[in-house]
Amino acid sequence: MHKPGILIISHGSPESEWMRWIDEAVEQTTFPADMPVYSSYLDNVPGRLIQDGIDELERQGVTDLLVIPLFVSSGSTHIDEISYALGVKEAPDKETDLEPFRITARVHFGYPVDDDEDIAHMLWDKVKHLSEDPTREVVLIVGHGSIHGGFLHRWVKGIASLSRRVGAISGTAYADYALLNPDSLILKTRKWTKRGYRVLIAPIFLSRGYFLNTVIPRRLEGLSHHYVGEALLPHPRLSHWIQRQVDVLLEQMTVTK
Repeated sequence: MHKPGILIISHGSPESEWMRWIDEAVEQTTFPADMPVYSSYLDNVPGRLIQDGIDELERQGVTDLLVIPLFVSSGSTHIDEISYALGVKEAPDKETDLEPFRITARVHFGYPVDDDEDIAHMLWDKVKHLSEDPTREVVLIVGHGSIHGGFLHRWVKGIASLSRRVGAISGTAYADYALLNPDSLILKTRKWTKRGYRVLIAPIFLSRGYFLNTVIPRRLEGLSHHYVGEALLPHPRLSHWIQRQVDVLLEQMTVTK
């Protein structure tokens, strides 16, 4: 007897607006009828942490957890530690303080955003109002990145592929990417402006916060660029992305029964 339930995991923030956009995206998602859903956070949200979600779903009789990691890259160290703590992998690739969760249900672990058509459309939607002449413009996607080698490789693989998708959707001359760790934002912005292109900055962050409000603007000071600091949310396509991930996990669960 299998009873699936959906556990959505995102990072969390002490800023209420950060969570509001996440919660609204989840609320707007069409889930299978009568399937329990819990939106949890890794940190900063007491009472709605991952263990709280596991406990509540198991209390409702869930035997199979369909876990949707709502993070923008598999290069996030949080993906590594969460998958370890859920028992998806035997050991983390990087040392973590996150202890294994108490869990009896089977875990079906999904994938973070990485490279996805829905996300590519979201990125372009957030900056296309800045566009004047696409043939002389570059969309520069800005991600957090990582200082850890193996994680950085995963970041680059996903965001490089995503930039190609955005280029095809936008019709701009080029689409490129830059990371905050290690910092390539200044170098990439200078590179494209020196070549005579208008640079449209498209940050790939789920919700507004310190990086969009402070870090990116500071690094762009004195450089020619076009930036309004919009995060991916709010946007209806994130709900569509979540729905698709659930469908994939349900199909995989059916195959492995």
